[in-house]
Parts: sequence; C-alpha cells; structure tokens
Amino acid sequence: MTIADDYLPARDKNVWDLFLKALRDQGVRQTHLRWYAFRAEQYFKAFPDTPLARHTAADVTGYLQEIGRAARLKDWQYRQLVEALEVLFTKAVRSPWAQGFDWSYWKDSARSLGDDHATLARDGAVEAEGRRDPGSGGGVLGQVRRRHPDIIQALVGEIRRRAYSIRTEQAYEQWVCRFIAFFDFQDPSKLGAGEVKAFLEHLAVRGGVAASTQNQALNALVFLYREVLDRPLVGLDDLVRAKRPRRLPVVLSRGEVHRLLGEMQGIQWLMASLLYGTGMRLMECVRLRVQEMDFEYRQITVRNAKGAKDRVVPLPETLTAPLRGHLETVRAQFQADRGRGLGEVYLPDALARKYPKAAREWVWQYVFPSARLSVDPRSGATRRHHLHENGLQKALKQAAQAAGIPKRVNCHALRHSFATHLLEAGYDIRTVQELLGHADVSTTMIYTHVLNTPGVAVRSPLDG
Repeated sequence: MTIADDYLPARDKNVWDLFLKALRDQGVRQTHLRWYAFRAEQYFKAFPDTPLARHTAADVTGYLQEIGRAARLKDWQYRQLVEALEVLFTKAVRSPWAQGFDWSYWKDSARSLGDDHATLARDGAVEAEGRRDPGSGGGVLGQVRRRHPDIIQALVGEIRRRAYSIRTEQAYEQWVCRFIAFFDFQDPSKLGAGEVKAFLEHLAVRGGVAASTQNQALNALVFLYREVLDRPLVGLDDLVRAKRPRRLPVVLSRGEVHRLLGEMQGIQWLMASLLYGTGMRLMECVRLRVQEMDFEYRQITVRNAKGAKDRVVPLPETLTAPLRGHLETVRAQFQADRGRGLGEVYLPDALARKYPKAAREWVWQYVFPSARLSVDPRSGATRRHHLHENGLQKALKQAAQAAGIPKRVNCHALRHSFATHLLEAGYDIRTVQELLGHADVSTTMIYTHVLNTPGVAVRSPLDG
C-alpha cells in the first residue's frame, strides 16, 4: 500500500505501519484491510497539514459529525470508519485522549433504524403485500402474506384501529401467519376451534414453548376470529396449556450497580444511569424528547409508554449536570443541522401533518440522537433518529462481565433494581407501582419476594 507516501508527512510513516499491524492483530481479514485503509486515507486528506500526534478529540468528533451528515453512507461503512479511527489513535498514534474517547457512541450511531423498527413501523401502509417479519426471511410467512393479503390487511387494520402497540401488531401478524402455514395455507375462515387447539397444543407439547409464548399465540388467534372474522372461538376449555413458571426478576445490589456503572462511560453511562435512576424501560429512554425533561421540577415525563399511558418519574439530582451538558452538545449539533437545511426529527401518529413545522423545533428533538443522519426507509426523508437500542444492551453486558457480576444483567435488570431498592428504602408499594407504570399492584408485588423482609424480617436460624 502506498497511501502513506501520498497523504502522510514523513514523521507519520511509522504510524501507518503500526496502524496496519494493529488491524491485523485485531483479526481484520486481508480482503477487508484495504477498506479500513481507505477510511483512514479519507481522514488524512481532511487534515493534510496536521501531524497525527497533534490531533485532538474535537478533530475526530468534528470529522465524524461531518461524515455523519452524509446520509448516503451505509451503516457498515460508517462503523468501519469509526473502527479505523479507533485503531489508529489508540493502537498506532497512542493519543492520550483516545482511551477515554466515547468510541462506542459513534459505533452505535452507525446502526440506523430499519423500516421494521418499532419507532417507524407504525407509519407503514396497512397493505399486506410485501410485508415481512424480520425473522421470516421471505419464507413461509411471506407466502401466507401473498396468498391471504385481505385477511392480513384486515388484521393489521383492526389492530391499528385499536391503537395497539407496534410490537403487538408484529407478534399477532406473525402468529396468524404461522397458524395458516401450519394448516397448509388454508383460508382461516374455513378452520375453527379444533384447529386452533391442535396448533396451540403442538406449540406446547412438541415445540416446548414457554407459557407466555403459547398465551401470545392464543391471544393472536382469538383476536383474529373474534374481531376480524367475526367468529368467536368456543371449546378451548380443555386446551393443554404450557406450564407457566414463577420466576423472580434479576436484581442487582447497590454495590453491583455501582460497579456496573463504573465500567461504563459517555452516553452509554448516562443512559444506563437513567434506567436505574428512573426505572424507565429501554425504549422509553431512547425515545425521550427534549420537552419531556423538566429540570426545574426534577422530573421526566414518559409519554405513550406501555399501555398507551403517560407517567412521571424522578430526574436524579446526580444526573442533572451531566444531562444539561449533554443537551448543550445535542443542541449545538441540532443547530448545525438546521444551518444546512436539515434538523428534522421523526414525529409519530400523524403529528407531522398536524404540525408541519414541529419536526424542526428543538423541543421535539431526541435527547439521545444518533451521531449520523439517515434516510427514513418509508418516507425517504433525511432525519436524525434516536440511537439504536442494541448498543446499550451490548454495552451493559460487556460492563457486567468487566465488573465480575455473576448475574444475567440486561437493561430491564436496572428497572428491577430500581423498584427493589425503593422498597428497601421504605417507599410504599403503590408509589413504586405508579413510578413503574404498572396497571395492577399485583405486578409490582413480585418485588416484595426479592427482598429479605417481605413484611416481616426473616433471619436464618443458622445465623442465630
């Protein structure tokens, strides 16, 4: 490769060799090596007169922001660019700032939202033709959608008329398609309770599915026959049901939470801290808008949460300063986008038509926006969506391993820990129920079984 001869000063020739060696040491295949080199070459060309040793975090941030505004850049290309710069400055140049740089945030931003993502999928047309489940691969489920488009269209339309969540829509559509495929693609109007019972028992006995999975399939088919086909199912009383286990949630101790968050940094640390400090669900956090943050009253309004309900959660005082600083950075990015004629954000439920200018207002922007622009796969508009949730999930798992926590740690475990620690602190269960957004206090009661003092202090006789 002769890239170093064309774009690098003489003092940086050795850095280039170290860069290529570090890529090979990290397992980058020879066929991909030239693409990483190409990304680095583009970066060199942007700073022709500045030695690499004098580059700063601000230089890399500005460059990634500039490239991120090019919506034509594909996801894998942007991630490859970030990885190339990370290797360059951490392994080859060994810049002091590079180890503390939030590379994970930029890598997470490389993943844009697909048309089947929960944030965007609701805007899709109800027509069944061409609809695909992410896991179907265009197989038998795709065949069902092509053979029975009217039924699937009516199903989706009825679900949307009732304003069910997009996750419910996707799950119900998938189960109806699997049911039809199970009976050789017959018209479901010619099937009945007997076939439904046989399908569900097949899932429980031969498929070995969890009770919740079988219940979800049952709910989907009951909805199909009652609301779409107008033929309520009867005769399912003797259905063989999968046994529903009673499982306790994974709860971290306060010390484990402290160690877990200590292994995280940057945006991911801020988001994980919010999950634990407020009890929010993962998607509630990534979809937060600026107007939902109230620093004066120290509260956050969670809009359109599970069950289409709003609720208010406390804004941790510890996160006030970090969140203010983060929003200043986000606002500067937003203003830069506005200066280029961009700055539009996704608005749900036809709000964009009702308020045409709202999509470019500051209050509607995401609190955790992606670092790069992307093209909305449905409308074709160039927007800055929120961060993809998978990045935080992976970061939490890695942090738990680094902290040596021998538990199955995920984002929801932080929500469980929030509830349990509030009960330990003496807050009543109805308060915790409101903060979590549970419809019934019986759902919240599960956290009392995690405590060592479920109403009455219990001390092991061995300790006596």
